[in-house]
Amino acid sequence: MSRFAIAGIQMHISTHNNLAEMRKRLSILMHMYPWVEMVVFSELAAHGPVIQSAQTAGGEFDQEFAAMAQKYNVWLQPGSYFEKREGRIFNAAPVFDPNGNEVARYSKMFPFTPYEEGVTPGEEFCVFDVPEVGRFGLSICYDIWFPELTRTLASMGAEVLINPVNAAFVDRHGDIACARASAAMFQMYVFHINGLLAGGNGYSQVIDPGGRILHDGCVQEEMIPIEVDFAEVRRQRERGILNMGQPLKSFRDSKVRFPVYEVGYHSDYLDALGTIQKPTRSR
Repeated sequence: MSRFAIAGIQMHISTHNNLAEMRKRLSILMHMYPWVEMVVFSELAAHGPVIQSAQTAGGEFDQEFAAMAQKYNVWLQPGSYFEKREGRIFNAAPVFDPNGNEVARYSKMFPFTPYEEGVTPGEEFCVFDVPEVGRFGLSICYDIWFPELTRTLASMGAEVLINPVNAAFVDRHGDIACARASAAMFQMYVFHINGLLAGGNGYSQVIDPGGRILHDGCVQEEMIPIEVDFAEVRRQRERGILNMGQPLKSFRDSKVRFPVYEVGYHSDYLDALGTIQKPTRSR
């Protein structure tokens, strides 16, 4: 089986508990598109960007997500939520299988500093398998700006990147450009799913492994069911993007070593850029 149906849900997010609204959208989605096999929500969909809503893994949110997955017999990536862990806060994204079992959990490696204050960066890459289908990679929002992360997921075999986002700033065009570039550079499907209101300004994207846009979102609520073809990913990685460039193989075969990635590398230029802080008025 090479085809697999994934749906993104772009919905209005408040700064309160959004679980009831998530259940409602999921119910409508599965009524309209019963062939969907995996559902993806946006970053911080459960409670909006409110760090005070953090809870421990296995709490109310996870119990609700597991029940949703089991009720509709779908793989569920419910976006992310702020998770309390060992006295720290992480931006965590779980994955549940159709039986309601948690099969993966990823902690955002690149919190949106300096705006995502108080969030501890994760340190572990996350891939998971849908048996007899293929391998998925997981990242969250700002992570998409760091190709090193996505390249690592591709090298671990990820063929589809799930990237829930909460993006509403004036640099939204940059997020979209990074998502589209990632699909082409790493020859993978990318599901870049945003929210609305407290959850972002929409414009969710789905891109194929040749860098072609499959869905170009708007600023209204959307349900985005897309059937991906894992055979197409494997063919393009073997033969090249549209039978042309083969960037994963070229990177693999390159003899160049990149000093910037070596332990202990020092750059006077990068150090001179200063600390990460919110810009102030220039005068």
